[in-house]
Amino acid sequence: MDDRFLIEDPTLSPAALERKHRLENDPSSRTDHMAYLPGQEQIVSDIRERVMAEVAAFDPSVYTGKDVARALAQEHVGIEGLKALLSPAAAPFLEQMAQRATVETQRHFGNTVYLFTPLYIANYCENYCVYCGFNCYNHIRRMRLSMEQIEHEMQVIAGSGMEEILILTGESPSMSDVQYIGEACRLARKYFKLVGIEIYPVNVEDYRYLHECGVDYVTVFQETYDTDKYETLHLAGHKRVWPYRFEAQERALMAGMRGVAGSALLGLSDFRKDALASVLHMYFLQRKYPHAEISLSCPRLRPIVNNDKIGPQDVGERELCQILCAYRIFLPFAGITVSSRESKSFRDGIVKIAATKISAGVSTGIGDHESKYAGKDDGEGGDEQFEINDGRSLGQMYRDMAGEGLQPVLNDYLYV
Repeated sequence: MDDRFLIEDPTLSPAALERKHRLENDPSSRTDHMAYLPGQEQIVSDIRERVMAEVAAFDPSVYTGKDVARALAQEHVGIEGLKALLSPAAAPFLEQMAQRATVETQRHFGNTVYLFTPLYIANYCENYCVYCGFNCYNHIRRMRLSMEQIEHEMQVIAGSGMEEILILTGESPSMSDVQYIGEACRLARKYFKLVGIEIYPVNVEDYRYLHECGVDYVTVFQETYDTDKYETLHLAGHKRVWPYRFEAQERALMAGMRGVAGSALLGLSDFRKDALASVLHMYFLQRKYPHAEISLSCPRLRPIVNNDKIGPQDVGERELCQILCAYRIFLPFAGITVSSRESKSFRDGIVKIAATKISAGVSTGIGDHESKYAGKDDGEGGDEQFEINDGRSLGQMYRDMAGEGLQPVLNDYLYV
């Protein structure tokens, strides 16, 4: 990640700097991260309690090779088998897990791989998350695209042949309110068959409005399901409220959304427990809302400057592959997305085994798709949230996937 995302903002007032330092060094100055803020809707649901009970009971060290072999021998792997597949004891079984995952992927998805691209329309943020490039104390170029600029970006992306788009903003309800996002989604419907959003969590009524504006699915990252670690990473802002974030996908489904996705940011805490929580979160949602399309993502924390503040756990490609194979074996019907954080070689390999969806033509900056797609860089865009690892265009990705014997799919959903 570029150092400029992590330096102290020299434009902050003395009062703002004093508050920042107090938040960092005095836990008593922070609000209760488990208490809802005014205006945050509370729903009645047992999913959070069920997920956290399973995570609390999960000790990865107790599982043995026999437990892993027993799980792989089962036609339908249950929660206990899933825990074995996520444990260190499963590492020597990675090849067998990959073979089983490949069978399940082909059974439910054939040889298809879905392609989409993200579009960041604003990078203003009101949260202080110590690991994020958008956080409110970072000195970066902030930008919010106008509707004319958004439509131009969409025209550029649609001109490449893309049919699915994911609209993203920083978490700033004041600078990127629900009406602004809704307008952008209505524009997206002119150019794309599928529209997803990855924005700050909102209430059921707001999700219902966004669905009416054309949104098909909602992605929300919990970051970590470890509530104690979460408290030390999210020091201020609405994102600090852990339970409100956890319930975002369910509120979206209550509002009529067709599908939801989520995950932890692997590496912020114990990645095995976060992986278990992520997949069980989606599993229990799917059982409660059987009509919903459920997807998992698998971002992992990339090396960053302020590691000393985060204490990240290393998640290598073998560990990531193990997690994704466990996801596929446990939830054979779920979509699995691998982002451009990962390398070309890893993404090319994992789509043959467990993943079903990858991004192409990616930019995490604001207003710079024309520079990426057409080479017209005016230097006026907003800064990126993080650096990508695989920058292939849609055309190149399409050719590469087809060359690997896969069938790239841009859209398989028809509205009637």
